Amino acid sequence: MKPEQSKRGDYKHIAPLQTRWADNDIYGHVNNVAYYGFFDTIVNEYLISAGALDIHNGAMIGLVVETHCNYFAPAAFPDALEGALRVAHIGNSSVRYEIGVFKKGEDTALAEGHFVHVYVDRETRRSAPLTGALKNALEKIRL
Repeated sequence: MKPEQSKRGDYKHIAPLQTRWADNDIYGHVNNVAYYGFFDTIVNEYLISAGALDIHNGAMIGLVVETHCNYFAPAAFPDALEGALRVAHIGNSSVRYEIGVFKKGEDTALAEGHFVHVYVDRETRRSAPLTGALKNALEKIRL
């Protein structure tokens, strides 16, 4: 069964993404692995800008434990893209982020997928409950 492409309006947060020369592969389009970098970028851009994640000194970090991507249409350098983000599920120590990648100004996703982060203590790497600031930021973009 072919997955349906989401629309820009299906997401709660949108931020610019820029393709790089190195993103193109021998076939002349952005290689599939670059999309996972886009996913990481949009999730962390949102969390940092929302004041929910301190990547250098925070006591907690998010580890990716599951990821998936569906590809619908190609992009190529120098396309300007936009990443779109929403939260589908908030657990005790985990979050399922859903991400769409759009050409700037277009309404239908080129690619979309999800990341599941488990939040852990930075030092022990043991799962840790989500903090108030993180939970608040996640609730703002929850479906």
